[in-house]
Formats: sequence, C-alpha cells, structure tokens
Amino acid sequence: MEFLCYHSDRPGSVALRDELLPEHWSYMDRYAAGMIARGPTFVGDTPTGSVHIVDVPDPAAARAFAFEEPNYQAGVYRDVLLRRWRNTLGRTMWDFPGGRTGGNRYLVLGLGAGQAVDLAVPPDPDELIAYGPLLADDGVTWLGTAALLRAANPDAARAILTVDRYADIEVHNWQFGGRPS
Repeated sequence: MEFLCYHSDRPGSVALRDELLPEHWSYMDRYAAGMIARGPTFVGDTPTGSVHIVDVPDPAAARAFAFEEPNYQAGVYRDVLLRRWRNTLGRTMWDFPGGRTGGNRYLVLGLGAGQAVDLAVPPDPDELIAYGPLLADDGVTWLGTAALLRAANPDAARAILTVDRYADIEVHNWQFGGRPS
C-alpha cells in the first residue's frame, strides 16, 4: 500500500534537524526498497518539512513509519499529514526523466472538498515527478491530490490541479532527497 507522509517542521528546529540528519538517513535506509519519492521542502534555504512517498504493507506500518521517524521523535516536526496514495505514474522519482536537479521543484497538496477530481494523469506529464490521489485508509475515499513536479513558479505548479475544486492547495518548494551521492 502506498502512502504519502508530509512532516511539517516545528519553527526553530533547523539545528536539531541538522544534528539528526545521519539518524534520519539511516532510518530511511530501512524503507529504501519501497520508497517512491522523498525530499525536503523549503522557504528560501530554510527547511520547512519532509515528504516521503513509500510503499508499506498496511496502514499500521505507515503510522509506524511516520511516527517512529527520528526527527518526529525528537520534536523537529510539528504536524504530520499521512494519507493513502496511488502512484498514477507507476514510477519512482529516480525514474523521472528530468533528473535530480535543474528547474524549480514543488510539492503540491490539494486538500479535497467533495467529489473526486484530478484522478487521471494530466495531459502533459513530462514535468511530473510523482502524481496521485490522496485517499482515506480504505483506499477508496478521495481526500485530495498530491504532486511533485518541476514548474516555472509556484503559480504554474498550483495550476496542475483544478484549483476551484479543492478546499485548499498548498505549494511548497521541494528538492530530491536522500543521501548525497
């Protein structure tokens, strides 16, 4: 089962986040086989959170993944968004033809309101790194849409979704995560 986990940083936690980076990477190494995408979000050069899209056996394993993470345990993260997710592109971020660098990268979270929308891959998927619906634990009930993509600016990133069909859309600067090569 695929899940999207977005941990939002607690203000003032950058030093602790930096201190725990080796522990964070070691923890993530345990999930490497099921990792679809990962990486930090930013405002300027300041980290504001971490997104992980991972394939784990069930909702209990997803909760363990999210809440046993060293940064969460130490208080780096303030909030956690954990939702079932469906990999509509059928690939990982490492398969993205655009590579790890170049251009502006964004995490777009569309929080649902009502009838499901944006279930199909958009017509021009070349700039999509990851894309899929956010679902309830039942794997059926639509709660929104999440995308990682390369775009010219935040407004262009937001436009990947049918804007007027969501209760809220968040756009975060994002970069490919993982241990440096």
